[in-house]
Order: sequence, then C-alpha cells, then structure tokens
Amino acid sequence: MTACAKNYRWLWGCIIILTTVFILLSKKLIELQIFKYKEYKELAEANTQRKYIFPATRGQIKDSRGNVFAMSVPVKTICADPSLLGNYYPQIARILAPILKINQNELTERLAPRLRVNEKGEVITNRYVVLKRKVSIETYEQIQKVMRSLSFGIDEKKLPQSQRLFYKNIRESAIFADKVDDQLRVYPNGRLASHILGYVGMENKTAYGIEYIDTIGVAGIEKIFHQQLCGIPGWRVTEKDRRNREIVNYRAEDVQPVDGANVILTIDAFLQYILEKELYDAFVKQRALSVAGVIVKPKTGEILAMGVYPNFDPNTPGESPDDYRRNRIIEDAHEPGSTFKVVVISGAINEKRARLTDVINCENGRFEYCGRVLRDHGNGHQSLTVEEILEMSSNIGAAKVGMLLGESLLFDYIRRFGFGQRTGISLPGEISGIVHPVNKWNKTTILSIPMGHEIAVTPIQVVMAVSAIANNGELMKTMLIDRLEDKDGNLISKYQPMKVRNAISSETAKLITSAMCRVTSSKHGTAQRAALDLYTVAGKTGTAEKPGPNGYQFDKNFSTFVGFFPSGSPELCIGIFIDEPKEGHLGGLICAPVFKNVATQAANYLSITPDIEPEQMPDSPKNKSSNSIKGTLASDTKFENKKWN
Repeated sequence: MTACAKNYRWLWGCIIILTTVFILLSKKLIELQIFKYKEYKELAEANTQRKYIFPATRGQIKDSRGNVFAMSVPVKTICADPSLLGNYYPQIARILAPILKINQNELTERLAPRLRVNEKGEVITNRYVVLKRKVSIETYEQIQKVMRSLSFGIDEKKLPQSQRLFYKNIRESAIFADKVDDQLRVYPNGRLASHILGYVGMENKTAYGIEYIDTIGVAGIEKIFHQQLCGIPGWRVTEKDRRNREIVNYRAEDVQPVDGANVILTIDAFLQYILEKELYDAFVKQRALSVAGVIVKPKTGEILAMGVYPNFDPNTPGESPDDYRRNRIIEDAHEPGSTFKVVVISGAINEKRARLTDVINCENGRFEYCGRVLRDHGNGHQSLTVEEILEMSSNIGAAKVGMLLGESLLFDYIRRFGFGQRTGISLPGEISGIVHPVNKWNKTTILSIPMGHEIAVTPIQVVMAVSAIANNGELMKTMLIDRLEDKDGNLISKYQPMKVRNAISSETAKLITSAMCRVTSSKHGTAQRAALDLYTVAGKTGTAEKPGPNGYQFDKNFSTFVGFFPSGSPELCIGIFIDEPKEGHLGGLICAPVFKNVATQAANYLSITPDIEPEQMPDSPKNKSSNSIKGTLASDTKFENKKWN
C-alpha cells in the first residue's frame, strides 16, 4: 500500500471518528438543550436561584385617640444547617433549647445530620432545618451571642486550617435566621378589648409561584378587616454563589411589599378600661357565668366600649377555652325580661293606643287570661298609670298595654326597634335573635312578649333599641370603625353614622324618656341604685328566668340594666348584663350599681356637662373637681388591666 493510500485511510478514519463524536455531541446537546432543557434549567435554578416572598407589614388597629391595640413587630425564623455540626449537635441542642423554649430531645433530633439518597441516586444531607418561627429579634441576638462564644475544650489554634474552619462554621453559619424577616402580631394591652380585636393565625399560601406562611385574621376585627390589614406581599428573584451569598447584580425581580392599612376604631381605650374593670369586679362579686357591657353614643351609634368577661389574651388565644373567646354581646341571645316593656309602651304611646297618664287595672298582682296566670312581684297593685307600669315594672300592666296595641302592631314595633335583625356591627358571628312571626304566636303570646318572654334578643340589640329612645326615636346602625388610614396616617376612607329608621316619633321618645327617669329617681323605681349625683338617668331594668328542659329555672337568671344620661341631651347609653348571678338576681340591684360606677367614671373622663346642680357642701364629693377620677385612672396609660389578666 502506497504512502498516499495510507494517508487517505488515516484521514478518512479521522473524519469518521470526528463525525461520530460530533454526532454524539450533537445528540447530547439536542437532548440537553431541547428535550431536557426544562429539567436541567430547573435544576440549575434550584442550585443558584432563590425566590423570596416579603410579607407586607400588617396594619395596626388603634382606638379613636390613636392608642395602639394591635401591631406587628419584626421577628426571625431560626434555622440550622445540620451538615455543619458534625457530632456536636447534642451540645448545641442543650445550649439552644432553653433559649428557644423547645424540648431538648426534640431539638437534638432536628439538629442531627442526616444522609439520604435522592431520585438520581446522589447522597445528600439536610442543610436547611427550621427550628422555630416567630422568634423575637432580642432572642435571635442572644442566640448569635451564645453561638459566637462557644467553646469546645480544645486549643483550636493548634489545629489544621480545615479543622479550624469546621469550628468557625459551627459558630458563624450552623445556626442562622432565614433571609426573609417575618412578623409577629402583638396586642400590647393584653386582654383589653380582646373580643373586639379578635386574633390571628397562620396559613400556608402561594404567591408568584412561591409557597410561604402568612398571617390571617381568625376572629374579631382581625378577621372582618383582614383584606385591609394584610397588605400586598412583595417578592424577589435572585441568584446566589456557592457560599450562599446573594449576587446582587443578578437580581431578576425585586418588588417591594405594600403595607396594610391601619383600622381606627370608635372604641376609646380608656373607656374600655373603665368598663372592663367594673365588669371584672361584678363577675367576681356575683360569681356569675358571664358579664357583659356596652357603651354607645346614642346620637351616632358609635360604640365607645364593649367588654365581656371571661375574656382571653389575643397574644395567646389557644390558652383560653373556646367559650371565653365567644363575644356574648353579639353571639348569645336571651329572653330580655322587663327591659322589653319599653318597646310595648313606646309602641302603644306612638300609636296613641295609650297615654302615660292612663290608668290600667293591675288586678292586685294576679291576672288570668286564656288559662294562664300572670303575677307581679310582691303584693301587686290595684291600679297603675302607664308611667307607673314602666317605673315599677308591672308584668300585668305591660301585658294589658300589649293587648291595647294588638299583635300586628306589637310585632311591627319589635321590628322597628331592630329585634330579630342583625345590627350590622363590624364583627363576625352576630346573630339576629328569635322573633316569631304573628302567625306562629299562641293565644297568650301577646301577654308574654311585653314582659320579655317568648322572644330572644342579643345585648347589642337591647342597647341600640334604648339608644333609639335616647336619640329622639331614631335607630342608628352600630358603628365600630371610624376610619382607615395608611401607614403614614393619610386617610383612606372615613365611616359615617347611618340612620336605620325612625322607631318612634321624637314626641313619643321624650315621653318615654321622662317615664324611664322615674325608674331611677322615684322611691318606687326599680333602679334607684343607678341614679347619678350630677346627671338625670333614664333607664330600665330586666330580670329574666332562664328556660330549661322542664320550664323556667328559678335559680338561673339573666339580669340587665340599660340607661342613658343626661336624659335631656343624652351623651352615653350604657348596658350591663349579668348571666346567672349568684348574689342576687334583680337587675336593679346587681346591674344598676355597675352602671353607676361606669357612668360616673366615664362622665368625668369625657367632661360631660352635669344637668343637676351639686349640693353646695365643701366636703361633698359632688363638689370635687370633675378631673379627679379622670386623673387617677388616666395614670395607667398602657391600659394593661393587669388586675384581671
């Protein structure tokens, strides 16, 4: 074979080899760039690219004067890289367990390095373990300090560089905080206004293709106004180097979050403090199942305070029973008892079926109708005027006024005053109570309803109905939210008072108010203990025996007093409700004193102008400065109500 032929053979051999290699490389490139492009792209991004969600700062909840009820503070998610700990993970667990408040054995288990084989047969270790979320900045700084000061009982300076680097990584890199700051919802006043504020929980969410844990409103204002409070999360798509450091120049997307709005309540934190303190005292004294109270501004329907006891701490709601977290003012309905007499008498006067001066035969305390016997307390009365029926709370008198009004009109006024309907308060869980239509009534229902039986109402409905009388007969919608603001205090939206309807005429309202004043001022009135030194009070008591499986239970009562003052130009309407008191049961004896305590302090705090001239006695408490109580109580500016936490 000639040299030329050999050269050609060698050349063709090279060409064949190169062509084969080219074909194989082309096939591999086609496989990598076309068929497996997506798979390898995702793998590369998983190794170098990071996506972060930046939760928006949840808006604050404030009272009408700017005091903060709820706020979010930055916290950390504490993580670990067990692959850096070697055999020292039990020692690290022992040091961190008391700081993180985690069981040491559990923490040891989570810090243990683990090897596993992935789907491709590669051996990998756990390099990212979440130890605890919602850790305060102070606690994280404590962890950093402890880790930096770790001593392993050896002279590290004599070790090779690789071993020195191992110990350095334990101190500086093994325990770390997640890149994205989290936030913790904090209620700085503890239990104060807990049933209004509600509380939050955690929920797994996905945004922009990224899974994260977000705060969600579970109850109260936190739930109803969650969308306004939560804001809009931001996100970042970036790359990191092999040391897990961000390569800032490679940030692909960087969108900042939009913080949530602040919700400003009509609640006044100091009035809330006054109310809850008195409710707690009544709860203890009466050994009651529960107590509740509401303070309303009759002219606007603004709720200035609303409290329930037992209550709970929204910082740790899970530590209280479900029953403690229920807002009984809007979620529980009871027979109202004698407070309902104002409805039937208001209707009869408004329809001119009766006048306050009309005399009603009260049958000496015993009245039989359609096989049913009605009785009055004590020895009863022969005859009473309509005004005296309200003043002395006569069951027989109220029933006869109801008969004068008639079934259809009585039902109409029940609805006019807002019963059987939700008030529309900005809180979850409100019920409408129970009001049966006339076609469901029996022959004696017309007697039962005027004395507060065969009907179930919520405390908020009772207070708003009495507030309608105080407001010249105009029923207002409950108003709990004053406005929404952005984080800089700029107004987003303003809520306005809203009239629902005229329950009765202004003339009727004035007449009923005068009769209700006798309830607290007359020697025969049922609520003399609600009378104030400097203000005329119009009010009504109620004491309802609670129904049971075998009829009414004489030893279980729901007691009420609702009143407003000054009667000529009412500024406040206050309702006090005690469920199953043990030290008495009449609303005028156990609820009226609580009303008086709340009203006296509230009037001083708000500097309400008196409508009764004080006695000119130098040492009389009536002549003391109206700021004396205000100054004493206002010293507790944090509203921590520590006494009953």
